Amino acid sequence: MIQRIQTFFLVIVALGSGLLPLVLNLWTDADGVAFFAKNELWISVVFYAIAALALLSIFKYKNRQNQFVLNRLNMILNLFLLGFFVYRSLNLSGENTISEKGIGMLIPVFSIVFLVLANRAIKKDEDLVKSVDRLR
Repeated sequence: MIQRIQTFFLVIVALGSGLLPLVLNLWTDADGVAFFAKNELWISVVFYAIAALALLSIFKYKNRQNQFVLNRLNMILNLFLLGFFVYRSLNLSGENTISEKGIGMLIPVFSIVFLVLANRAIKKDEDLVKSVDRLR
């Protein structure tokens, strides 16, 4: 159902992971060159996979358990991407010249937060359906 709150959270994840990496830089190297997700193929593929999983999860509204599992899988994918960004930022900070971390590195953090909120809403819906089934 489109009017549920978890759909709103999943749309935010899909739009954030699909569009924001194209606009926000992930980091700026020592030469002052901004690095975007489109500069490296596998990073952009991971961002698009996160967005696609969020969209797929939206259309799995009839099966809440599958929706819950897809969101968990999406969180794991976000954690791998976040781990790479943390590793990369630790390597950037050890340079002799100054380099900047971009705001785009926080996209997986916000995605994880919204996926957790969506899973809480899915769990709430599932509990509501189970309680109604007990009354029958």
